[in-house]
Amino acid sequence: MTDASYLSRVDSTVSHLRRRLPYSPDILLQLGTGLGGLAEKLEADAVIPYAEIPDFPTATVSSHHGNLIMARLGGKKLAVLQGRFHYYEGYSTREVAFPVRVLSLLGAHTLIVTNAAGGLNPLFQPGTIMIMRDHLNFLGENPLRGTNIDAWGPRFPDLSQVYDGALIKKTLDCATACSIDKVVTGVYVCIPGPSLETPAETRWLRQCGADGVGMSSIPEVLVAVHGGLKVLGLSAIANVNNPDDFQPILLDDIIATAAAIEPRMEKLLFELIARI
Repeated sequence: MTDASYLSRVDSTVSHLRRRLPYSPDILLQLGTGLGGLAEKLEADAVIPYAEIPDFPTATVSSHHGNLIMARLGGKKLAVLQGRFHYYEGYSTREVAFPVRVLSLLGAHTLIVTNAAGGLNPLFQPGTIMIMRDHLNFLGENPLRGTNIDAWGPRFPDLSQVYDGALIKKTLDCATACSIDKVVTGVYVCIPGPSLETPAETRWLRQCGADGVGMSSIPEVLVAVHGGLKVLGLSAIANVNNPDDFQPILLDDIIATAAAIEPRMEKLLFELIARI
């Protein structure tokens, strides 16, 4: 996809959604693997399938529903991405982050991104909610590569604090106030996938300083930071593997564990959004 084509597609989609959305969003919430059911708890003002949005990619992973939902919660106007796209599906990182770019231009000032991740920190337990305090990008591709659109953001965005410190503190406060256990902070690493990591890779990623590993979120986060949005990341830790006693990792188990975490994640998010 050329720079000119990308700009044209973004402009076209922004224009289309400006006509269809009932209001401009304050907060953009992206739901990851096993967490899409959270959207069902919202009173939707509009539900738009991705297939009806010009130039939106197609979600090919079964646990990603593929809807843009507009809803209000705690006095905030939400745009909820029920499902995401992944680099391993064959999309470029620009395409993966396309919805975030579009919705940032439609007014969103905060991105809350969620995902399911594998635990690398031996102190974690399955079911842990990890607040992302930093990340490692091992995708090998950056969605900001190419001609910079100065109206969208700076050529060289600062990443000294990708994840908003005030939002992290507020999330921890919400967990305490709501008696939600196993909420921690950590470093997330993004790998290309779709193959899951080997024992040697698991050991190396831990030595690199990562606490959780997944295959998503970073392209969207980079575009959000570029666009001036505040960012919060939450990982549902679905499994924890010891590289010296490695157990098979099955996608169905990851989805099931992430779904089991969903009620606690939902409670945390609803309280947080009310406080933002």
